[in-house]
Amino acid sequence: MQILGKLSKILKESKNDYEAYCNYNNTQTLKVNERICFKGDAGSENQLVQGDNIEYMKYLLETGMKGKLHLIYIDPPFFSKNDYKVNIKKKSDKVQSIPVMEQFVYKDTWKEGMEDYLKMLCSRLFFMKDLLSETGSIFVHLDRHCVHYIKVLMDEIFGRDRFINEIIWSYKSGGVSKRSFARKHDNILFYSKSKDYFFNCLKEKSYNRGFKPYRFKGVNEYQDENGWYTLVGMKDVWHLDMVGRTSGERVGYATQKPEALLERIISACSKEGDICADFFGGSGTLASVATRLNRKWLVCDTGKIACMITHKRMVQKDVAYDVCTIGSHKEIETFIKLDVKITADRKLHISFNQYGYMNYEETPASSRYHSVLKSLTDEDSLKLIEYWSIDMNYNGDEFIPSWISCRESEEVLTNIFLDYSGQKHAAIRVLDIFGIETFVKIDLGSDG
Repeated sequence: MQILGKLSKILKESKNDYEAYCNYNNTQTLKVNERICFKGDAGSENQLVQGDNIEYMKYLLETGMKGKLHLIYIDPPFFSKNDYKVNIKKKSDKVQSIPVMEQFVYKDTWKEGMEDYLKMLCSRLFFMKDLLSETGSIFVHLDRHCVHYIKVLMDEIFGRDRFINEIIWSYKSGGVSKRSFARKHDNILFYSKSKDYFFNCLKEKSYNRGFKPYRFKGVNEYQDENGWYTLVGMKDVWHLDMVGRTSGERVGYATQKPEALLERIISACSKEGDICADFFGGSGTLASVATRLNRKWLVCDTGKIACMITHKRMVQKDVAYDVCTIGSHKEIETFIKLDVKITADRKLHISFNQYGYMNYEETPASSRYHSVLKSLTDEDSLKLIEYWSIDMNYNGDEFIPSWISCRESEEVLTNIFLDYSGQKHAAIRVLDIFGIETFVKIDLGSDG
């Protein structure tokens, strides 16, 4: 049977899965691993969560967030039948000829084919509908592979009359086929929760014919370096550049979306202070733009690397947020060797000496990279560290860093002096190139 004939079955089974999961009483606990605070903030509603988005959405529903999200944007897998990776590149004066280490960030291959993929996304759309406010909207970012099937399913879940637009994002990118027109666009489905959805009509330039002034009565005209234009309501075809190799936005994530794209969506369908969410968070573009536009945000991704990249991207902004995990996670045993001293002039001196893995087979790296990781561990292990932070007042409960360092190029600070005022305990949190977390408690002595 073709997929079209299976859509009603997919919809029914997805709804059954959603209802069964809602009725399952073993809700996962959200664990806050790190609380980023600025300007004396005691906490934040912004959350970066690593884990299964269905577990996170169920947690949100059961903690009073039903009908509270004003905007949801998701960029799920496209059913491209590809697996996506990041290239980990390291240079070292001590370890020669380090190869580019390919690390998979998410799989877009499905054992049961299209039916399996559609059920995955469809069951999650039921949760998203529950989380949306009555004035809220959802944008689902897809492409030619399955947008038509998802459109049919969303018509059933949200209602055909709640379909607002199919936005075409047109871009320039790499190669072209000699057997088809160049495929250079994505499709973004825009639905509302109700007829009372919030929408701020954005404007764009519409150039006059011949770029000359019309001088029509009552029509405002403007001029730029190209010629004369008017401002009109934005159309549903958006010509925006991708995140290129030389872009200042680029964070090295395989399917990173441009901030200009999210800026249009967030500006059109939310107000300052509204809560925006992305449950397939990727590189954190929604969080980055929502911060700049003074919105609150919730971002979830199952991948450790995706969350590490987003954390590095966000920690450099003046924004408070919680870094969390939900559900069970495989623990990978690491080791850290530190020198910790209190100097004569009352400074806390912390120096990293070595970082590594107790068992290379447990790392997510392919076996062909194990010898490289071992060489780096033995000779230049600090190259493995992407981020670390220190809580100088660790109370055994909340980890709130008072000092942070994240790698922006080839160097990360690993030898520091901090003001010391008699604290008894401190703690360090480390993230490595795979997003693996290591947490270390430090006893500074009973006398401070």
